[in-house]
Amino acid sequence: MGSSQIHLPPPSQKGGLSLEAAIARRRSVRHFASGSISQSQLSQILWATQGISDSQSKLRTVPSAGASYPLEIFVVCGINCVEDTAEGIYHYNIGSHSLTRHYAGDVRQELARAALDQEFIYKAPVDIVICALYERTARRYGDRGERYVHMEAGHVGQNIYLQATALGLATVAIGAFYDEQVREVLRLDEQYKPLYIMPVGKLT
Repeated sequence: MGSSQIHLPPPSQKGGLSLEAAIARRRSVRHFASGSISQSQLSQILWATQGISDSQSKLRTVPSAGASYPLEIFVVCGINCVEDTAEGIYHYNIGSHSLTRHYAGDVRQELARAALDQEFIYKAPVDIVICALYERTARRYGDRGERYVHMEAGHVGQNIYLQATALGLATVAIGAFYDEQVREVLRLDEQYKPLYIMPVGKLT
């Protein structure tokens, strides 16, 4: 991975929309308005995926079996799609709440082709890709660990939905894609297994 690092704005733990309202309004949206999202909005969504919720204990925003934390979050960003953020593929660094760019270039169309040509993947300004490193959980739980990894991915997906809704943004969970093609688009090693693609953008 490259050395270009972006320190994201601190996430907020207070919002204007109640949890109940966010649950009620949550929808899967496949059409996005044109225009970029703010770095603060991206920061908030990434914090919801795996961020530190308690600085003392280092607990995160989602539960993880045995605190094994098998998931890694990647951001595919288009040109002029996130303020003060160049196009490329970024890795979310949880401890420092920052992004590291490991590929420079807009790969949203490549990602869409790897996902059965679902065009809203490249029309959204940002695609969040949730990947698993199964061995982190399997070391402790063996074959059962695979189930725990998938449970954790579900928690992350719902958090993205609810956080996007609370921010007035839209998203959809995508599971229809060719795993190896997505991994290759992201320029990741073989141990990374993509589980979800979640485009994020403004509501139309």
